[in-house]
Formats: sequence, structure tokens, C-alpha cells
Amino acid sequence: MADSTDSQTAPSPSSPGGAASPEAAYLERRALRRGSAGPLLLTGLGVAYVVSGDFSGWNNGLAHGGFGGLAIAAVLMGLMYTCLVFALAELASILPTAGGGYGFARRALGTWGGFLTGTAILIEYVLAPAAISLFIGDYVQSLGLFGLHAGWPVSLACFVLFIGIHLWGVGEALRFSLVVTAVAVAAILVFACAAFTGFRVDALNDIPVRPGAFGASSWLPFGVLGIWAAFPFGMWFFLGVEGVPLAAEETKDPARVLPKAMGAAMGILLLLALITFTAATGARGSAAIQSVGDPLVQALQPHGEPTTVSRIVNYAGLAGLVASFFSLIFAGSRQLFALSRAGYLPRFLSLTSRRKAPYLGLLVPGALGFGLAAATGDGARMLNTAVFGATISYALMSLSHIVLRRREPGLHRPYRTPGGVLTSSVAFVLACAALVATFLVDKDAALIALGVYAAALAYFACYSRHRLVAAAPEEEFAALAAAEAELSRD
Repeated sequence: MADSTDSQTAPSPSSPGGAASPEAAYLERRALRRGSAGPLLLTGLGVAYVVSGDFSGWNNGLAHGGFGGLAIAAVLMGLMYTCLVFALAELASILPTAGGGYGFARRALGTWGGFLTGTAILIEYVLAPAAISLFIGDYVQSLGLFGLHAGWPVSLACFVLFIGIHLWGVGEALRFSLVVTAVAVAAILVFACAAFTGFRVDALNDIPVRPGAFGASSWLPFGVLGIWAAFPFGMWFFLGVEGVPLAAEETKDPARVLPKAMGAAMGILLLLALITFTAATGARGSAAIQSVGDPLVQALQPHGEPTTVSRIVNYAGLAGLVASFFSLIFAGSRQLFALSRAGYLPRFLSLTSRRKAPYLGLLVPGALGFGLAAATGDGARMLNTAVFGATISYALMSLSHIVLRRREPGLHRPYRTPGGVLTSSVAFVLACAALVATFLVDKDAALIALGVYAAALAYFACYSRHRLVAAAPEEEFAALAAAEAELSRD
């Protein structure tokens, strides 16, 4: 194993006598199962990350921006994610490793940029499943399932059961995720068919106008500033889709498959966002669903009485939460695995089992997530903190695309982002705007995320940056770039 303060040191392929080198042995104990995921499973993974956001959460943006404010915010956030996905598809074709966004930033922005990006992604993917586990508990309790009256036993059951499936194998895990996601998407389509039968245009803008708000109208009841405040909620229709490249090392022909799967997943999510948002607000009214926990169900119950379709949607909401919870556990484990394998985090966290699953990368974040869920019970605060981490990572990943296009124009790119630097620049600007908007919604959540960031950076500055592993794929990629740059100067 190469262990050096300078991760640019290239490993030797074998030790004297033909035996496997320490670097090869190190990586062998940290190998994932290759070729397990094809385009369908990856597309399903991209939708699974996000689909729970169609069932709840986004509607709280109505209380900050009204229908018009949230509609504009959702369009802008949809544009941001579309541009980001195009940029990440190019980066994933260049460096198809489990590091995902961290690996891209490592190549473009150096070790500090890589660690900053990886930490931001890790904040998102550790806290989001913890929050969703609480929402699953609330759903189970509200539906009267299993006779439970408290949410934490359900959170525990979720972590134990679904981490167990991930430990079984990535192929089995992704197939399970695809089935549950398909159920949730089908239910959204059933919901839309029922909701559009009662659609009324006047119901969209029925939130009272706030007096004195700049630019306030029936469509923008909280004024122009309400658009900005609604940004984090517009993100809920797409939050997490950027995690598809984390499956790169377990994908068949990742340079070709990842861009196609990411584009397909983004197209499906844009369609679901349009259907969900317009159908729910038009069927029941923006005022009625702006603060409820189950907006799709409430949109189908104008008189408060459950219907057959609303019951179907209610149970499907549980399926959507399970799909997102399950897939986000996958994403968090792969990001932790990659950071650990490269030495940014303790190396033992990247060890894999006989079934090639990063078992500690699954168990440690799972234990942390359950502990946070049980101790705080505040799912909304944890999700807001996760959103803050996500926006930081979006800005850094977009910047990485811009830097690599400028610095290394001749780099082999099996897939090229439509629009090039202009596309990633749009994503960068909107990500920065969304980052600032999180302070408008939940300042405490943003400060919590910054506190976690500060602790992580102290660890990196004082310890792990001196112990990076040169044999890790992301570090090798950076070492080759440095060597090529040195040759070009000679």
C-alpha cells in the first residue's frame, strides 16, 4: 500500500519475486462487484433517490413562495439539475469510479477540493436516510400498520432490514429498489389521473397575499423574495439524482451506460415533478396543502374522507419513502467507501465482504443515521441540513467540470456535455443561489452543516491529508494528470 503525504506517487504493479504488490492486496480487500448494474437498474436508481420527494416535502414551498413562487423555483431548480446531470455525465465517462463527485473534484480542484466535495455529499447521504426513516415511521403509524404508536421502532427496522439487503449484494439491492420505485411511480400516475378530474385554475393561487411584500400578487403572494425562499423545496423534486455515478464501479460499460441512465432518470423526474405539482395544487388548492405531510393524499380528499384512490396513494407514498431511503443508503455507503479507500477517512471503512459489499461503509453510517433519528426525531431539520450539504457539492462539481474543460481540453471524453462550459456555469450559478436560499429557510440547519464541515476539515488538515493512498483510482488518475503536465512542460 502506498501511504504518503504526496498521493501523486504511482504504485508499482508487483513486488520482487512476482508476488502481488502491497497496493494490489490493499485494493483487493476493497473491491466492489463489477458489472452488476445495467442501464435499467441505474435509471431506476436515479428515480429511486428522488421519488419520495414527489409524495411530500415540496408542498412546504407553497408556504414560502405561493404557487407562482414555487413554480418558478421548481423550474429553475429543474434547470440546475438538468445542467448538473449533463456535466456529471461527462465527468463520469472520464472517471467512472465509486468516488463520484468527490473523484471529479479531486482531479479538477486537488485534494482539498475533493475532500470538500466528498464531505458535502456525505452530509447529504447520511442525514437524508435518517430523516426519511422518521417519515416512514410517521406513515406506518398514521396508517395503523403493525399496531405501532411510535416511529423509532420503524426507523430501526428500516435500517436493519434494508442494510441487510445491501449486504446481500448490489444486484439484489438495485433490483429491489427498481421494483419499489416502479410501484411509487405507478401510484403517482394513478394520482394524477384522479386529481386532474377535479382540476381548477383558481385553486392554484388561493393563498392570501402578504401585505407589503415586494412584487406581491395572487401568483406571488409572498413577493419576489418568495421565489428564492422556495428554492430548497423546488429541489425536493430532484434531490439525489446526482448520485447515479456512485455506482460506476458496479456498472457494465460505465462510460457508455452512465450518461444514458442519468439522462433517462432526469427526464422521468422532470415529468413526475410537472404532473405532481400541477395536479395536487389544482385539485385541492395551494392553501389547503401548503403545510400538510401528505399533500397527494389530501389533494384527493376535499371533504376529508378517504377514497379508494387516496388509500392507494397513501400506501404508495410509503413505497416511495422506502425506495428513496433504500437507494440513499447505497449512495452514502459508496461515497464513504471511496473516501476511505483513498485515505481521506479511516481506511478500515472501505473493507468489503466476500459478496463485495462495503459492510462497514453500510453499517457505520446506518448506526449514525439511526442514532440521529432516534435522538432528535426532527426529520425536517435533518433534511434541511442535507440540502445545505447538497448545494455545496453541486457548486463544487459544476466548478470541476468548468476547470477540467479549461485546463484539460484534450482529455478523452467518451461523452461530452451539450453546451459545454455554459451548461455547467448555469448549474454553478443556480447552486450558489440555492445554497444562500437555505439560510432563508432554516438558518440553524445551515449552521449545523457548517459545524460538521469545520470538524471534518480539521481532521483532514491535521491528519488524513498526510496519509492518502496513491493506489486508489481517484489518486492514480490525479497522479497521471500531474505526470502528463510535467512531460508537457519539458
